[in-house]
Amino acid sequence: MQDDNASTLTTRLLACGAVGGFGFVAAAAVEGMIRPDYHALHQPVSMLSLGAGGWRQIANFVITGLLMVAFARGLRRTLPWGAGAKWGPILIGIYGLGLIAAGVFPADPGFGYPPGAHLGPAATPSAHGTLHNLVSLIVFVSLSAACFVFARRFASQSAGRLWVAYSVVSGVAVPAFLVAAIVAWSNGAPVNFGGVFQRLSIGAGWVWVALLAIRITHEHTVESRAVVP
Repeated sequence: MQDDNASTLTTRLLACGAVGGFGFVAAAAVEGMIRPDYHALHQPVSMLSLGAGGWRQIANFVITGLLMVAFARGLRRTLPWGAGAKWGPILIGIYGLGLIAAGVFPADPGFGYPPGAHLGPAATPSAHGTLHNLVSLIVFVSLSAACFVFARRFASQSAGRLWVAYSVVSGVAVPAFLVAAIVAWSNGAPVNFGGVFQRLSIGAGWVWVALLAIRITHEHTVESRAVVP
């Protein structure tokens, strides 16, 4: 019974990755559509933490971060050995902690939001805005690194070739689209596609985490059933 309980706990921890990955993308997309004067094509997701409804995006950051920390714990329980067994969970855990911090330290007004804000980044960044930018960078870097770590793990598995390619592509797409977003925002133009590029970066990374969670959960379930007498 103890083993069954431990297996059930691990399954639930792993499922947190799928809930957090898909949930963050969906919640940010809905919030971007319903927020007055917010333009998802041009403005960063972090701007949704500002204004009257900002608490919803802050909650999205924090809840998703907690789910990813739980997912990292599930990975640690599931991957006791092999390539990526150590650094995979660590990087996912850092990614989760970074998301929590991104909610705790909201971004400064900028990029034209809230209405009347500077069209580019904040001219005089606050302490919490600077911390938000720093932890956001950590989020994207750790997530990209996790993609490559798991690509190496899948490369050691005979059935993991598709996941090797998918993980490598995701690991490249996350920083590439983020850089494209930064470049688009750098000129301070009111109309740009920085929001699109950032969402492509987020989509590539967060969906990869969600699908990884589903795959690892399936593997864990199969292994658990195999050891049942």
